[in-house]
Amino acid sequence: MSKAPQSPPTNSTRPPEAWEPLFRVARLATKPLDRFLRIEASSGVLLLITTAVALVWANSAWRESYHALWQSPVGIRLGTFAFERTLEWVVNDGLMVVFFFVAGVEIRRELHYGELSEWRRASLPAFAALGGMVFPVLLYFVLAGTGPARSGWGVPMATDIAFALGVLALLSHRIPPALRVLLLALAVIDDLGAIIVIALFHTSSVDVQGFVIAAGAFLAIWTMQRVGVRSKPAYVIPGVVAWAGIYSAGVHPTIAGVVIGLMTPVRAWLGVEGFVVEMTRDLESISERTITQTLALADVARREAISPAESLLDMLHPWVAYGIMPVFALANAGVVLDSVATSDASTLVLVSTGVALLVGKPVGVLIACYVALKLKISVLPRGLTARHLLVLGVVAGVGFTMALFLGQLSFSDPVLLNAAKRGVLVSSAVAATVALLLGRFLLPMRVDAGAALTADEAESSTEV
Repeated sequence: MSKAPQSPPTNSTRPPEAWEPLFRVARLATKPLDRFLRIEASSGVLLLITTAVALVWANSAWRESYHALWQSPVGIRLGTFAFERTLEWVVNDGLMVVFFFVAGVEIRRELHYGELSEWRRASLPAFAALGGMVFPVLLYFVLAGTGPARSGWGVPMATDIAFALGVLALLSHRIPPALRVLLLALAVIDDLGAIIVIALFHTSSVDVQGFVIAAGAFLAIWTMQRVGVRSKPAYVIPGVVAWAGIYSAGVHPTIAGVVIGLMTPVRAWLGVEGFVVEMTRDLESISERTITQTLALADVARREAISPAESLLDMLHPWVAYGIMPVFALANAGVVLDSVATSDASTLVLVSTGVALLVGKPVGVLIACYVALKLKISVLPRGLTARHLLVLGVVAGVGFTMALFLGQLSFSDPVLLNAAKRGVLVSSAVAATVALLLGRFLLPMRVDAGAALTADEAESSTEV
């Protein structure tokens, strides 16, 4: 048997078939995009752009096309079976399941070995999040009264992670790492609180049969994990069945994503040391005949070097941050701005939502932090002061994705829903602006900021 010709080994930074001049041009063209995607604020910037597009579109001469697009029917037909919903429903009840799944995985990870894994570390963000949920709700109840506006009490509960982190990223050289971690933990607990509200208060008539179907799907997932099924695509079918069961039960289907996310394993099979051992053993016995088998084993070792939770977060985060959330913003941020409040109820919704986010959030966060620190239940992380907590409280008032989502669930009246969206958008914009100004004038530059900036510039100068 003739031996296949061997290609000489190469240390080139480009594929052998690539033409050097064209390859360099392509690298120069994609470098700004790569740099943008590495910036923490990039997801928030993209959300801001899609929000602006939605607002302009919904208030332009083509506003009818905006509403017609999201009300377009989408579905499947198989014989006599037909399932059709609007495109808006596909986004809010379908794609957002992935968003909530990622939220569930993040909560699971943080509870296992993250900032929420120890009470001492979790107590301060837990108190801050609790105060940041309770005070806005109480303030909303006080302002909204007892009419139809009252049903939107859950809208100002949650902080938007992407936008809030984007604000901190713009203050990067004034923000200690501990403040970013504190905001992340607070936002995760916020999301958990919003999820509980959705599960308990935003359900229609409950169908027990749907719960049975969902429970069977969750049991199937649990059994597959105990058997040792590691292939992620194998869990898609029981995940879809769980979604269908929760939906038919009358509970919002995004809860299925959260539950499956919380069930995701957070421990790696091999880990770093196991990965090194496996790869060393496989590479020692590699030959021309066994290279295919060795590569297959290496692929398994690569997959099992990190936990399924970390792997899924790494895989899905870009899709959620740069795909699902911008599409959600485009579908839900199209508020008609030239229409005035047509009723007392809509005015109450607008004012209550805006004030609860803009005032209730920071007040609740600050009071809760003060109580936790005063009672010595929590300890202020090193490097943080009362000024940092003030910025934290204000930036926590930036509510977008979850707030708009809760608005969709809270109001069936489009007039009230439009008012709630206005309140969320205006108050979030004001909160972000105030947080930036406070950070600019109250927080000092970090001592290591100049060194970090120099290192970044040095790295940029060495890039192709």
